[in-house]
Amino acid sequence: MLGGAVTALLGLVFLLPALPFARRTAVREAARRLAVLEARRLRLDPAVLGLGAARPDGQELRYVAARLPVGVLGGLVGALLLVGVGTAGSLVWTWGRGLPFDGMLPTAPLLAYAALAGFVLLFLNLSGLVGVHALERRLAQRMLAPDPTEALRRRITELAESRAGVLVAVDAERRRIERDLHDGLQQRLVALSMLAGRARRGRTELLAQIHEQAQQAVGELREVAWRVYPSGLDSLGLADALAGVAERSSVPVKVVCELPARPPMAVETVSYFVVSEAVTNAAKHARATAVTVEVRENDTMVVVRVQDDGVGGADPAGGGLSGLARRVAALDGRFTVTSPVGGPTTITAQLPCA
Repeated sequence: MLGGAVTALLGLVFLLPALPFARRTAVREAARRLAVLEARRLRLDPAVLGLGAARPDGQELRYVAARLPVGVLGGLVGALLLVGVGTAGSLVWTWGRGLPFDGMLPTAPLLAYAALAGFVLLFLNLSGLVGVHALERRLAQRMLAPDPTEALRRRITELAESRAGVLVAVDAERRRIERDLHDGLQQRLVALSMLAGRARRGRTELLAQIHEQAQQAVGELREVAWRVYPSGLDSLGLADALAGVAERSSVPVKVVCELPARPPMAVETVSYFVVSEAVTNAAKHARATAVTVEVRENDTMVVVRVQDDGVGGADPAGGGLSGLARRVAALDGRFTVTSPVGGPTTITAQLPCA
């Protein structure tokens, strides 16, 4: 409650000179920052409360003003607790030395009365603290959370955007598969056909090359198939599928997959593609020498974190990373890329699994 009293005092100091200029953008932005500070103190997500930008209706300013009495109440309850604890400590110290407290010497009935009264007062005080905290959260949610109709409209917009993003990602993936087939496997099969034709005309020494080309074609076909969908993910699980990514990588990859239970299949699939794309980018573009993959469960989220020691400078708007962001957004997840010039690059995906 001390934090609430302090933020209430800050709000009062802010409101006194700011009220005459309430319509100014700078004042609204300052009120928004105070509201964000209060939301974080109450362990509320500022994004859920719509505090990403100052609102033109001045709702944040009204909230800062409305929470002043609640903050004062919390401060008073906290002060009473401190006074009670101090009084109890003084009482124990004085009676423990056999001295009178307020003219009273300790007796059995008096000790029982003091202990009972102290316990009741402590219970009431702690209940008051819990009540004030609940009141503060309720006030913040009531005054800052968007209107249910507006929240539903935003949700529909988000779903429409994520759906469009998924379609774009699917089209981009199809184009990449077609390019891989045309530039890689198709040319290798043409070369294989030409070698077979020459071998039929008596060039038996070409049979070894045909065999090698056929093996390479099968390997490329298997790689393309894994890019479409890793078949081993269904039977082996995410940990083994990621181990396969590490084995096929041209740079050393350390995989730590600690999940108490298998997440939903959609979460496993997106997690796999996030790791696969991140490892591929690290090998092809970042000139990395080592990659670390961590997959862990945090509350109701599966957190996928991939970090390499490359040169950094990855563009989140690039084709591969933007496609991953759309995949994650389709599951209502969060996708972040941190890649300063010089490295390291860290890609994090948070996927809800409940």
